[in-house]
Amino acid sequence: MTQPQPFTVSQAAATRIASVIAKRKAVATADAAPPAALRVAVEAGGCNGFQYQFTLIGPSDIAADDARIEQGDALVVVDPASLDLLSGAELDFTDKLMGAHFAVNNPNAASSCGCGTSFSVA
Repeated sequence: MTQPQPFTVSQAAATRIASVIAKRKAVATADAAPPAALRVAVEAGGCNGFQYQFTLIGPSDIAADDARIEQGDALVVVDPASLDLLSGAELDFTDKLMGAHFAVNNPNAASSCGCGTSFSVA
């Protein structure tokens, strides 16, 4: 039986995550803890059945069973249910003339919507 491929984070995505978290830490107040990681989740919904959710979270929001992907100064966490749908996928960050955004390059997606945040599986 083959092992599932891990979810990975590109260098471009790691650099952007680290930059955003560093900026948030610089302006953090005593009332609002700065984020520690980017949570990537897959939820039911969107125009194709599943959609990606990206959320900055604090240290207390990281669950014991979350997968932790560390790349440079960036930490990405994924819950076990989402990890099954992200097996072999890569989180990337693109900054082009038409805009900057995170994107998941997911080999498990049979189809996706035009914006890239919704997908279906075969």
